[in-house]
Amino acid sequence: MKQSIRVVGTLVLTGLAVAYLLWKVDVGRTAEILADTDLGWFALAVAIMTLTALPMALRWQWLLAARGLVDGFWWLTRSYFVSYTASQVLPTSIGGDAVRVVETSRRHPGRVGDLTAIVLLERGLGGAATVLLGAIGFALALGRYDVGAYLWLELLFVAGTIVLATFFFTRSARPLLARSAPLLRRVRLERPLRAFYEGVHAFRSHGRLLARVFTLTFALQAIRVLSIWAAAKAVGIDLSPLVYYVMGPLFFLVLLVPFTLNGFAVREAFFVSFLGQLGVGADEAFAAGFLFFLVTVAMALPGVAILLWEGLRSKPDPSHA
Repeated sequence: MKQSIRVVGTLVLTGLAVAYLLWKVDVGRTAEILADTDLGWFALAVAIMTLTALPMALRWQWLLAARGLVDGFWWLTRSYFVSYTASQVLPTSIGGDAVRVVETSRRHPGRVGDLTAIVLLERGLGGAATVLLGAIGFALALGRYDVGAYLWLELLFVAGTIVLATFFFTRSARPLLARSAPLLRRVRLERPLRAFYEGVHAFRSHGRLLARVFTLTFALQAIRVLSIWAAAKAVGIDLSPLVYYVMGPLFFLVLLVPFTLNGFAVREAFFVSFLGQLGVGADEAFAAGFLFFLVTVAMALPGVAILLWEGLRSKPDPSHA
């Protein structure tokens, strides 16, 4: 029943996003804009997103080591690229995270709970760093850019993140969380959520590590925002990079939520809606969103190559038949 509700919800949301795009966009004009894409700017967007996967693998290695899980940097980098590939056919980045947990658990049997907590903590720190970037974007946008409700939505994300961080990392919040145990037990979520909470809470004593991971994540998110700017420049949208420090954090947070497969239609609708408030035409905004989709596809190509190479290497030699 729950599965069917989720599927129906996804289809409805996708349908609404597609309808919005068809209402706003001239497909023929958009095709002309994409045909004139500046490949240099597009290559820069791809390079920014792809190369930042390496320090993200390093960040993951630090968190694993803190829980006694030792893995090589290059294997973790390989796992990151494979997860990007999985994200193309699974619900947003969360599907890729699940693939990382499954693959790593095969190398560390019996540690699925810890691995899940680490990956979700990593994702949570990424979200918190993105929200901080959004807070800076909020300050930059006040009185400078008129983006309406998006500005206050960014502020709401900031406040929500502070509340969640308080619940997860302060001991005084434990009695409050304990009250929800009977309800969670009734819906069979109490045990996995308890394991996740304990796994995350174990990092409470690793303050320096969390600060280091957070700082690295913030720097990476600030760099990744420039890939959106480069994708927009590739289709002729000439706005200041500052605009994307308002737009980028919200966009990354939207992609974290599994609305549709790989953010289909929701991503492009977000571009059209946000950039439209800054005077950008719907066709150009849609082209920028679609081009950023192609950036994520390009990020998946190393993972495809890795899987193909591993598949070929694992084939039995016919001469040994």
